[in-house]
Amino acid sequence: MYTQKTFVLNPADAEKKWHLIDAEGKVVGRLATEIANLLKGKRNPKYTPHTDSGDYVVVINAEKAVFTGKKLDNKIYYSHTNHIGGLKQRTVKEQLAKNPTRILELAVKGMLPKSSLGRKQLTKLKLCVGPAHGHESQNPVAYAY
Repeated sequence: MYTQKTFVLNPADAEKKWHLIDAEGKVVGRLATEIANLLKGKRNPKYTPHTDSGDYVVVINAEKAVFTGKKLDNKIYYSHTNHIGGLKQRTVKEQLAKNPTRILELAVKGMLPKSSLGRKQLTKLKLCVGPAHGHESQNPVAYAY
């Protein structure tokens, strides 16, 4: 009787591709889902959950991603300085003015595994303000979804 063997991808055998995504006019949450799936490698037929089989993602125009509803005024980002009374909070408008790429980075980070593998996958995300990026030598392919 034939029994099917379980396939396990060796991380050295993973083929890493580079994708270029234009965030202009895209909804932040839906865009973050697509980026997280690319970083994890879920679109790859050789996907293995416990290995880093994902691709690299370059996002241009990260500051032009849009929010639905009243999130520009109502959504709040929190951070803490680890000192007493050190809770800091910013709305999306304030965060866009201060650091626009952080919004998309936090959205993608929340969709990745909370482990060393997730932290490693997040390093493959390259966010850029404006249409220029410094990764032309990797020949990223435009990703359309």
